[in-house]
Amino acid sequence: MDSSLGELRREVRGLCREWREAGRYRPRPDAWLRSFDLAFSRELAGRGWLGMTWPKALGGGERSNRARLVLTEELLRAGAPVAAHWIGDRQIGPSVLRHGTERLQREILPGIAAGEFVFCLGMSEPDAGSDLAAVRTAATRVPGGWRIDGRKIWTSHAHRATHAYLLARSERSEVKHVGLTEFVLDMTASGVSVSPIVDMAGSHHFNEVVFEDVFVPEHRVIGAVGNGWAQVTEQLSYERGGPERVLSTYPVLAGLLDAADDGLAAEVGELVARLATLRALCVQVADSLDAGEAPVRAAATLKYLGTAFERDVLECARRATGSGVIAPESPLGEAILAAPGFSIRGGSSEVLLSILAKQEVRR
Repeated sequence: MDSSLGELRREVRGLCREWREAGRYRPRPDAWLRSFDLAFSRELAGRGWLGMTWPKALGGGERSNRARLVLTEELLRAGAPVAAHWIGDRQIGPSVLRHGTERLQREILPGIAAGEFVFCLGMSEPDAGSDLAAVRTAATRVPGGWRIDGRKIWTSHAHRATHAYLLARSERSEVKHVGLTEFVLDMTASGVSVSPIVDMAGSHHFNEVVFEDVFVPEHRVIGAVGNGWAQVTEQLSYERGGPERVLSTYPVLAGLLDAADDGLAAEVGELVARLATLRALCVQVADSLDAGEAPVRAAATLKYLGTAFERDVLECARRATGSGVIAPESPLGEAILAAPGFSIRGGSSEVLLSILAKQEVRR
């Protein structure tokens, strides 16, 4: 066992405890999506904990994905406010590092690693449901780059983002997976407008983003033009294969453990055992990333099983409350209000099963 990982775990726990005891944040479930604090993200950046697997020349720390897993596990367990950097650090940076040109890497990666750039995801579209390939946002070639026209929805923190990742249709094809291209664009660009979507808890992190005649320079293309589907499928391994797929409800599970309800002891014990297995799968994904692979199958499996696990944590917690009122601002209340999105974000359970079936056929 690498002793530096244990030291890193202690350091992260210490930082979170320090901020929590100073009243600088309140632990929340689903914190990677709902708890935004740019100062906290920049504190992590100052310690070298953003972009920590990337080359030092690009602002990174050249550490392992296992080290990053230790970091993210502890931040999620603590319910820390990590939403400002999560998308950029988790998937956009690695995607740019894997497919982007040297110019794009130099332009984007140091800003993410410093906590200066905040990314939002321009993937989902109105009326498309969970079908990511049903992209209608159009990318049209113009001198020096591309013109973007279309809409994206459920775009978390677009109102705070400095940059957007965008999946757009760069050519028409009868096969919907063909002709997609990935872009990085500035949220301050002319023609970008953001409208809030307030959820049923009264919280605003979702948005609809409209692109009207937005210019994106040629060098802001990620990878090859028209290869967007293959690249985004790899990128989703980063999104689906992390511990947030099993630890978003950890503050609720911790409450169950602290309550020590004898009537639910066996059920809680089973949840803890399942979590241990899912954490082992997270390690498998991290090791695959360290080997330079894109673990599509393992990440889809983790997301599918993690969705069921987090649902069962909430159901167990509901039973533990009996007939009591669940306060919306409590960890359980917040998690219940967030739960409808668990099975959709990162791919619905049906989509994940389809991915797993196709991967099995190819073996």
